[in-house]
Amino acid sequence: MKVKTIRDVTFDLLRQLELTTLFGNPGSTEETFLKDFPEDFRYVQTLHESSAVGAADGYAQATRKPAIVNVHTSAGLSNSMSNIMTAAQNKTPLIITAGNQTREMLLMEPWLTNVSPTELPKPWIKWSYEPVRAEDVPAAFMRAYAMALQPPAGPVFLSIPLDDWDKPALGDAVVRSVASQYAPDPTRISQFADLLSTAKNPALIYGAGIARGQGWDIGIQLAEKLNCHVFSAPASEVPSFPETHPLYAGGLPFAIEPLSKKLAGYDVAIVIGAPIFRYYPYVAGEYIPEGLQLLHITDDPNESGRAPVGDSLLSSPVLALEALFNLVQKRAATPPQTPQQSHGMSPHPAAEQQEGDQLSALELFKGLREFTPENTVLVEESPSNLGELHTAWPIDKPDSFYTFASGSLGWNLPASIGIALAERDSGRNRPVIAIIGDGSLQYSIQGLWTAAQLKLPILFVVPRNGEYAILKSFAKLEDSPGVPGLDLPDLDIVSLAKGYGCIGVRAETLDEINQICKEAFSRSVPTVIEVPIIPTTPPLL
Repeated sequence: MKVKTIRDVTFDLLRQLELTTLFGNPGSTEETFLKDFPEDFRYVQTLHESSAVGAADGYAQATRKPAIVNVHTSAGLSNSMSNIMTAAQNKTPLIITAGNQTREMLLMEPWLTNVSPTELPKPWIKWSYEPVRAEDVPAAFMRAYAMALQPPAGPVFLSIPLDDWDKPALGDAVVRSVASQYAPDPTRISQFADLLSTAKNPALIYGAGIARGQGWDIGIQLAEKLNCHVFSAPASEVPSFPETHPLYAGGLPFAIEPLSKKLAGYDVAIVIGAPIFRYYPYVAGEYIPEGLQLLHITDDPNESGRAPVGDSLLSSPVLALEALFNLVQKRAATPPQTPQQSHGMSPHPAAEQQEGDQLSALELFKGLREFTPENTVLVEESPSNLGELHTAWPIDKPDSFYTFASGSLGWNLPASIGIALAERDSGRNRPVIAIIGDGSLQYSIQGLWTAAQLKLPILFVVPRNGEYAILKSFAKLEDSPGVPGLDLPDLDIVSLAKGYGCIGVRAETLDEINQICKEAFSRSVPTVIEVPIIPTTPPLL
């Protein structure tokens, strides 16, 4: 009888966990893991480790299952850190693996050794481990799966010396199931429900945790039972409430004083599935207005621990919504008129519109919304044009908009690949459009090659303003004139796209864009449109 190797047992475990798609960029210390790659597994190759993590993140979010990433020892892990940070803040369950040098040489720290494998990916990894012995590798994968999936979900890391894989296993891996949700404390959730029921003017603040838990419907039901305004938490990575709903009041600003002013007049507000609060520019003020009692529900103890204000409750957001819905009293009182915010969930409004020979960002985005199918999935990494995008493209369906929680550029292009691959694997086959600024595109442009190799008909739209406009906004806010490196001349997006195997076109009119949109989603390769737009400096507040 043939003795099973560590590799045999590990791949058997991954089959049972339904983790048969691996994202990666191979290296010398990983080839012993990947050799004789099983025919029932799929390897999604990227040209950079950070793109592998981003693609796996998009795939995991769209499938609601963990995903596996394989990167190259310390060098590849270092390359991937930006998108590991984003995955951590997205709360995406990823199992990130890397090889390490042969155990017999680890003491000498040869070339490309990961000398501190459990420390290198911190603080953005929930759990990191290098097995003490080869026989522990399969069980380490099982623990990694459990750690990644249990709330708060997030990435974990395994470092595996390259000579472990061919050693004999002790036996088959033990497969076990784990819970991915936990319910709220019944006494405390009743107290929260009482406060909402007796409030004169309550407000709901919804975060991405609701969307991750498939809580759109119960979130709408709670809002309608309370008959109160719903805000998106500042800079949410995925929306949790339809922006076209009459109770929707828009996204909160991501600065202290403007956010506090936005909540003036409410006596009870409850944040569900988001931190308190996600800030970026520093604008001093009170965290919340006088007279407001703030409540907070999150599945992440770190979020509740670091919140500067608010009474917290630990729970999976959707289970808390269900409990609140059953406990709160139906409110007959008519809330004040819903605040009008044309820019939807964007934390800042659109720039003042200017006339010129080129399209404005708002004109471009309105055209794209009109020219693409209603069920199109939108992926965004164009921070200079957020106000315009959300003005033109309100999100009214779950799982139809994705962006990054971290603000670290380079996630959205590879993430769109994972999302589009999940659309194809699931049979939903919704079209995917990724709107990415000309500066943002450069952080992960090699991802276009993977999209082309997979024959994914993603439409990449690149608004070409020739600058880091969002940084010019910060320079203005921070009173920092004369900052170098904020302009991006001489980029040829079309040639770059063609070089990676995509269809690359430049479009300057809405008619041209309309024609491209009619063709893009029926192709077997991605399409990249470069669209020159009028440069504007967006307001941050």
